[in-house]
Amino acid sequence: MSKKLISVDAAAADATEEGILVPRRRPAQARSRERFNRILSAARSVLVDVGFESFTFDEVARRAEVPIGTLYQFFANKYVLICELDRVDTAETVAELKQFSQRVPALQWPDILDEFIEHLSRMWREDPSRRAVWHAVQSTPTTRATAAATEKQMLDIISEVVAPLSPNTTPQERQRLAGLLVHTVSSLLNYATLDLGGDDTASFDSIVEEIKRMLVAYLFAVATS
Repeated sequence: MSKKLISVDAAAADATEEGILVPRRRPAQARSRERFNRILSAARSVLVDVGFESFTFDEVARRAEVPIGTLYQFFANKYVLICELDRVDTAETVAELKQFSQRVPALQWPDILDEFIEHLSRMWREDPSRRAVWHAVQSTPTTRATAAATEKQMLDIISEVVAPLSPNTTPQERQRLAGLLVHTVSSLLNYATLDLGGDDTASFDSIVEEIKRMLVAYLFAVATS
């Protein structure tokens, strides 16, 4: 009898009933929080240096200077750890988005959007782990589902921001529009950082300017349609 090859999502076994990957626990005491944050920092450096395929708990534990058992106290596997890094990155973006949302609607919204994209581009350029995390969370159906749940708060804010520009659209349509904006920016920032190296950032800056032009033109089209 021939054996069938079955594709298995290695992360799914450690997902919640909703299919979301979460840490086994989050630290409450200061000493545990310090170890937890050290693990996250070490994980970022390992991810950037070796990529997700070669990412191991052994190396994270070595760089974080903690026993490997400490990692397993918090994270069932590397997929859960990567999704936690994605939550941290998204939380930073959400914090900036909340400030952005307080300034619109306004006549100068293209300038405000320009500032926001500039802020995102700086984070991607200055922190290579953002691109690495973005790639890693796309590795399995469960990590993708977790990333989608994580970005929901971001999409909710953007949906509210664009509501005055598209008053005749439904909340569902605005959610799709928000998702389109988020994934367009992420994909293009990934493209912009693809060959980024040294101090030559001219190509990166030119792509960021094109991102701004594209999104402003698109939102004007939405507002006038």
